[in-house]
Parts: sequence; C-alpha cells; structure tokens
Amino acid sequence: MSNDTHWMQIALEEARKGVGRTAPNPPVGAVIVKDGNMLGKGWHRAAGLPHAEREALAEAFQKHGKEFVRDSTIYITLEPCSTHGRTPPCTQGLIDAGISRVVYACVDRNPDHSGRADAFLTAAGIEVVSGICRDDAERLLRPFFKVRETGMPWVIWKTAMSLDGRITRPAGESQWLTSELARADVQKLRSTVDAIITSGETVRYDKPALTIRVPELLEGREQPWRVVVTDYPESLPHDAPLFTDESKGRTLIRPRENLPQTLKICLEIKVCSL
Repeated sequence: MSNDTHWMQIALEEARKGVGRTAPNPPVGAVIVKDGNMLGKGWHRAAGLPHAEREALAEAFQKHGKEFVRDSTIYITLEPCSTHGRTPPCTQGLIDAGISRVVYACVDRNPDHSGRADAFLTAAGIEVVSGICRDDAERLLRPFFKVRETGMPWVIWKTAMSLDGRITRPAGESQWLTSELARADVQKLRSTVDAIITSGETVRYDKPALTIRVPELLEGREQPWRVVVTDYPESLPHDAPLFTDESKGRTLIRPRENLPQTLKICLEIKVCSL
C-alpha cells in the first residue's frame, strides 16, 4: 500500500462517520500529514457546519500551531469545494493555511465545484493529486452523486423473506421473521439513510416505529424521516408510533400513484438516501 493510499484510507474512515448525517451535503473526511506524521483529521458533521478540510485544519492548528502546519499534505475523500455557500470555500482555506500538497479521491459531481479546485490550487503553487482510492470514495458518495446527476434520491430496497417466499409469520407464531443479528443490521442500515419509506398496509398491520433504536447510532443526528405511501390516509391508525412518538413531525404521508413525485418531494426535506 502506498503512503497516499494509506492516508486516504484513514480519511475514508473519517468520512464514514458522517454517512446519514450530512444531507444534502456529502459525507467527507480529511487527514493532514507532514513528514509521515498525522497532524489532524476531521469529518463533515452536518450541513452548515465546517467541512472536513476545515475540521482537520482546526485540529492541526490546535495541536501544532499554524506555522508548523505549513508545507503539509492534506488527504480529502472528495474534491475540495471552491465556492462560497453556507461555509467559505475550502480551496481558499487550504491556500491560506500554506498546504503544499492536496490529494483527493474523486472529483465532485456538483457542477458548481466539479473540476474547479485543481485550477485554484495549482495557481497558488500547490501540488494536486487526484484519483487515490476513487472507487471507495465514490461508493460512499453514491447518494450525493445520484441526487446531483438525476434529481432523485438513492433508494435501498430492504425486505425480509422466508425460504418459502413469505414476508410474514403465520398467525399464532412469533412476529419476527428475522434473527436478532439481522435486526441489528437493519438498525445500522437505518443509521445510514435520511428517510425510510413504507406502505400504508404495513402501518395498518404492523404499526412500526421505523426509528433508530441504538443510542450510539443515533448520537448527533435526528431520526430518519418516515414516508408512508397510501391512497387511504384516513384509514391509518392514529395511535401508530409514526404519529405519536417524539419524531411525529418527521412523518410524511404521500399518495401511492406517483412514487417518482414522492421521491422528488423527499429532496425538498433534504433526503438524499432512503
């Protein structure tokens, strides 16, 4: 494994901490290295908060001082932004910090940023390398890229099915079709998405909560949106958890006949993956 690959893998570990927490922004990680030593690392925690590059710079400055950080290398899982939004452009932050080398995994598919960072950074005398661990980074960024390229969120289909093709247990048997281990995996899956979509029939028969129930998976984020697709909202049970729990304000009911429109409406509530 090359040094660049080694450090980018650590940046990817940072980026994974933000999966399911940053919409409509992408989950990004960054690591700052000098003379083979890590000076700081960071990840983007939520839209409107500092990007991963600035989190890593802040940690490096705090631990080592701004002057020592000069002439270091930063590893970023996504091309650094070059425009001013809710936060200032990271390219300028890297230039101001005196970073001498920028290594990033993949190009940003946001047309406002795509391919622009190289020109800004090289004009400032910074060496730029891209494509390190690109496939790993792009897998992590699939929801963000899907939205940017198609205007639709990334959709994961999850179902439990018995070997005889059934999706529920016969009457009188346990409600659970799956094992404890499988249900734990579902909790992990829920923690990576912005919303969970289900049918009105499921709500009527099962009254699911569709929440993240593992405290460490929920830490630092809101419960996912719950989207119920039904043509008969009046028949939904009013005592279902989706309408009575602490996150009832994050339940959306949509008609069944226009699923593409429902997915587009999900974007308006900052859902990139469901």
